[in-house]
Amino acid sequence: MFRALLLAAGLSLGLTAAAAQNAGPYLAGRAAQIDDDFAASARYLAEAYRRDPSNLPVMEALIGAYVSLGRFDRAEAVASDLVAAHGTSQVAALALVVQEAASGNWADLMDDLDNGISVGPLFDGLARGWALVAEDRVEEALTAFDSLSDDGTGNVAAYGIYYRALAEASLGRFEDAAATFEGAGDLSLTRRGLRARVQILSQLGRNEEALALLDAQTGDALDATIDTTRAELEAGETLAFTIAPTPRAGLAEVSVDIANAVVGSTAPSYALLYSRAAERLRPDLVEATLLSAVLLEDMGQIDLAIDAYASIPADAPAYPTAELARAEALRAAGRTEEALTAMRALAEAYPDLPLAHVTLGDAFRDADRFAEARDAYDAAIALFDEERSGQWIVYFARAITSERLGDWDRAEADFSRALELNPDQPQVLNYLGYSLLQRGERLQEALDLIEQAAAQAPNSGYIIDSLGWGLYRLGRYREAVEPMERAVELMPVDPVLNDHLGDVLWAVGRKLEARFQWQRALSFVDNDQSGEVEPDRIRRKLEVGLDRVLEEEGAPPLKVADGG
Repeated sequence: MFRALLLAAGLSLGLTAAAAQNAGPYLAGRAAQIDDDFAASARYLAEAYRRDPSNLPVMEALIGAYVSLGRFDRAEAVASDLVAAHGTSQVAALALVVQEAASGNWADLMDDLDNGISVGPLFDGLARGWALVAEDRVEEALTAFDSLSDDGTGNVAAYGIYYRALAEASLGRFEDAAATFEGAGDLSLTRRGLRARVQILSQLGRNEEALALLDAQTGDALDATIDTTRAELEAGETLAFTIAPTPRAGLAEVSVDIANAVVGSTAPSYALLYSRAAERLRPDLVEATLLSAVLLEDMGQIDLAIDAYASIPADAPAYPTAELARAEALRAAGRTEEALTAMRALAEAYPDLPLAHVTLGDAFRDADRFAEARDAYDAAIALFDEERSGQWIVYFARAITSERLGDWDRAEADFSRALELNPDQPQVLNYLGYSLLQRGERLQEALDLIEQAAAQAPNSGYIIDSLGWGLYRLGRYREAVEPMERAVELMPVDPVLNDHLGDVLWAVGRKLEARFQWQRALSFVDNDQSGEVEPDRIRRKLEVGLDRVLEEEGAPPLKVADGG
């Protein structure tokens, strides 16, 4: 029936019978494309293309799926067919230009650009410049880069200046490259751009100047690659020029720069086309692979992201970062044991890396393996050689594991240490205050802590719940109503909050509403993330009321707690 309806719909739109017969695979491929499921999209669209090899929209969508998967050989074949059929497509142009550059067919690349193949003005202009460098037409290449500098649009002009400097450096003309950078004034550089300029200065024997530039641009915010660069400069080594040593590497740099430039301002799938292009042109460009992995993870393509992270070589400075990200992706995919195995291996391989132990601890904690989590946090904290405010989160995490293990003394000590490092941190203030409430200890102090947390995070449902619950535990029932109702507004399907609101409403005599909230709490039991919900206790409250339950538990009655 569905097939017949598709056929009828196709014919009613004036499609040929063949095109209508093809509607199923095409629609399935487009649906998968909308969901960023590139593997499924490629599979369905390849079938649609097989059935109707002259369908330009199918061809363009299939090229996009192949490029997103990094399958440029397949993308090129379809792109060639699209161009032969007089179709125009930016993604087809990208596939063709990248494959020509990767194969060293620079003359063909320029011919295609001359014949109207276009990825976009910026990419086209920079690709032409690198093609001219590859063809040893150096002065024409520099003129091509300068033509971008002269268009007066600001950002595009900066690309022209930057890539002229890279081209000069790739030719060994380091004095010219340094002069191009210096003549540009306050040119904003990415981390890779900064490294390029530093490498050029080092090639000229100007390591001290390069170090000063690093200090001015990065301060203490160093990543592993910048840290390695700094160490080599301080040791007096001459840095190799690795950012764009060849025209092919130069075009890879263009691709990753554009990918980074559009992240956040367009769909991740668009940025992925360029990061995949950079990977094809330069498989050892770790930054491109990491960007692809992050984009894939953002799009929910966890398995593809895991594969991308796993492709980072073990000798790359970014390898620990990639492995941590891979382990987190494995956890997101529900592959907990694989994630733990990866994290253990990383912690063993990098025993002096606190983040490896912290991430391992987080994974154990999420798996409710609190003793192992605390051991991992112990290992991380033992590596702290100086006090930093950012360490609060590790003490906080260790405090939670100790609290879950029933070791309150150690937990409270770590909560206090976290607050010493970050006194106004609302999560710590709330967790400590709420824990004291649940223990029935120092209730006024607990409420004070929670009030501080609420002042810092007034829209946190959990914290506002703690505030209402603290007032309730102190017998200040009427004051508790407003924050408890506000908490449920903020998190309407949380069973703990609904249960708490029921108790507060019962305490002020609104018993019908209280029963309604307890019923809601029971209906949301499956949403419980805290392990605090007690369905049997809620059912008992529905049967006999809160007063009777408190009596059965040997707890003080509400009227006593309220001072009545």
